[in-house]
Amino acid sequence: MAGALVAGGWGLFAGAALLVGAAVGTLVRVPPRLIALVMAFGSGVLMAAVSFELIAEAYERSGMVPVVTGAVGGAVVYSGANALLARRGARHRKRSGEQQPSEEEAPGSGNAMALGALLDGVPESVVIGTSLLGGGHLGVATVGAVFISNLPEGLASAAGMRAAGRGRGYVFALWGGIAVVSGLAALAGYALLGGVSAAVMATITAVAGGAILAMIADTMIPEAYGRVHLLTGPVTVIGFLSAFALAHL
Repeated sequence: MAGALVAGGWGLFAGAALLVGAAVGTLVRVPPRLIALVMAFGSGVLMAAVSFELIAEAYERSGMVPVVTGAVGGAVVYSGANALLARRGARHRKRSGEQQPSEEEAPGSGNAMALGALLDGVPESVVIGTSLLGGGHLGVATVGAVFISNLPEGLASAAGMRAAGRGRGYVFALWGGIAVVSGLAALAGYALLGGVSAAVMATITAVAGGAILAMIADTMIPEAYGRVHLLTGPVTVIGFLSAFALAHL
């Protein structure tokens, strides 16, 4: 039970970055280009975590087949769900400008964005929980990557929601709720997946990795490129190398 609570605590910690970012985005006018640069950096950090702590670990556990099937499956499921939510008004949930529709323009879009936030955050949190199974060591790069990427996500989304006319109460309730769900997802990942085989665990890890990569490509990189254009590539690489260095300290 203690291990599950520790996993949940780390998931809550990583998810709390959404609430911190939302507070900044709601209370302070942050330049959109700065948000985009942090988004690009966070994308690189997440890519490194997926490469070296998720996909590589899945391969070491059980070989190439679970990696390929899991990652492709995770990407397909994420992209399919993302496409459905986009039709309901959640396409621009990570955008900081005026792309997000108001509730008057697209009834139900607020709920769609909440579901989209869950879709983005749950795979990351489950991985945090499973990384502690079997006496394993917490993936520092993974937790750091999720935390760093959540900051600009909360910041950009909150700024966009405010521009669409949504109140502060809605913004804080949404991201506070997602932070709590992130903690519960990490706890569940630890508590429910402890007895599965190496092949199943490898597949689950790869599913999360594929979903995260699809999320980066579908939502984070477009927000960054839309604001800073050709700076996106170099800043993403800097984020990637920063996480790589952290993982190898």
